[in-house]
Formats: sequence, C-alpha cells, structure tokens
Amino acid sequence: MLTIGDFSRLSRVTPRMLRHYDALGLLRPEAVGANGYRYYRQEQLSDLVRIQWLKGYGFSLGEIGALLALDEAGLVQRLRQRRLDLCRELDARRALLHQLEADILHMEGTKIMEKQYHVVLIEDPEQKVFSIRETIGVDQYHDFFERLFQEADRRGLTQAGPIQMLYHNEAFNPARSDVEAQMVVAQDGPDVKIKPACTCAAVQHRGAYENLHLAYDALCAWLGEHTEYQICGPAMDRYFGDPDNTPADQLETGVLFPVKKV
Repeated sequence: MLTIGDFSRLSRVTPRMLRHYDALGLLRPEAVGANGYRYYRQEQLSDLVRIQWLKGYGFSLGEIGALLALDEAGLVQRLRQRRLDLCRELDARRALLHQLEADILHMEGTKIMEKQYHVVLIEDPEQKVFSIRETIGVDQYHDFFERLFQEADRRGLTQAGPIQMLYHNEAFNPARSDVEAQMVVAQDGPDVKIKPACTCAAVQHRGAYENLHLAYDALCAWLGEHTEYQICGPAMDRYFGDPDNTPADQLETGVLFPVKKV
C-alpha cells in the first residue's frame, strides 16, 4: 500500500487533486485510516495514469467518469470526435492533435497505454557527485543548475558525467519542491559524496522538458503492472546534452525510479 504522499510523489499529481478525484468518484483510495489518511494500491497508479491521459486531451473531469466506463470501441468513437474538435484549433493544438491521432491508431491495434516509452530495469552504478539541495519552485530549476555549475567551478571540480535532479518531496508540489541538483565529478572535496548504486526502472525521453510527464506516466503504468517492485528512493531526472544549445525536440532525458523487488 502507498500513502497519499507516496502516490502523489510518484505520479506528480498533488494530494489536493487526488482528494478531488476521490470526491468525484474517479479514483477512490483502497483504504482510509481512522485519522482520515488515504492509502492506495500500487496497481492504482495505472488508473491514475489513464485519468491524467484523458484529462490531457481536454476532457473535463465530469466527462472522464463516463469515459472510464466505455468499452474500447466506444472510447475510440469519443476520441475521434475530440480529434475533429482539435482540427478547428489546429494552429494552437498541433502537438496535442498529433499525440491523439497516434493514440487512436495505437488503440485500434493493441491495448491502451503501451506508449512510445520502453521501460527497462537497470543497475545504476555508484557515482561520485557534487550536489546542492534547496526548496524551490519549478520555474527556478534552470537558475538552480546554473548555480550548481558556478559552485563546482569555484571549488575546482571537473564534470565527469551527467547532471541530474533528485526529488525529495513527500508529495508533488510544483510551486515548492525539495530538490537536489547533482553533477558527476572526478575529484573529492566539500559537498562531494558517493551516490550508491541502485536498481532503477528507467525510460529515455526525447523532446522538450514540458512533455517529461509522459515519461513519468510510462513508469507509473509499469509500476502499476509490476507490483513485485516497489519504489525505494527519490525519482531522478538525468539530463544529457546542453539545453541552452540543443533544439527542444532533440533533448535527451533519462527518468529513473529506484526500485526494490519484494
């Protein structure tokens, strides 16, 4: 069982929104403790991904309840109608329309939620990292990494691998996140530590950071289907390349969930 905080942290859906989904009957917690605290089954991550998936196409929460009850043929019919609506907004909605068409074609040949992401289990090796950790908003992440580079340079540290972000919050909060920026380095020194090796469920995301939530959806769907694995550490985004000099559609980001087999 996952607490509402764990469920929120993995899915990047706030506890407030999860309570709203509960009130609407879209996603009920498996159990509610005597103190009112909600607990979810790990399999329910797949249900949440499905709700977020439909919500992302512009369906209202009031509509989603009925959509969840449709069979696949009925859902395809509703999605086709939504596609026609989006054609009228093509200039503003081109990216969303493309994804919707891909999903319709995909659903006609295979099951829902098999996306373009291939989730793999990897053994993430031990790393020597220099890091800074603060509580900041999402809009401050770029400046946060600039400070990481400045502090590393001031200490005479040489980058020897990727940079990455670890998310330590108990629950997802885009306005105020407890995050740790790390740089793999070659030298020892103050604020340099060893990040231990761990097993991770991982995907590779190609494209703009604004769509990184799709990689998280893929990992949550995988966890929902592989309950023999449980999360055992903070989620991590690992960045490859220079975002200031790389076109958004060519950015490469690894998303890793540390897991253990139970």
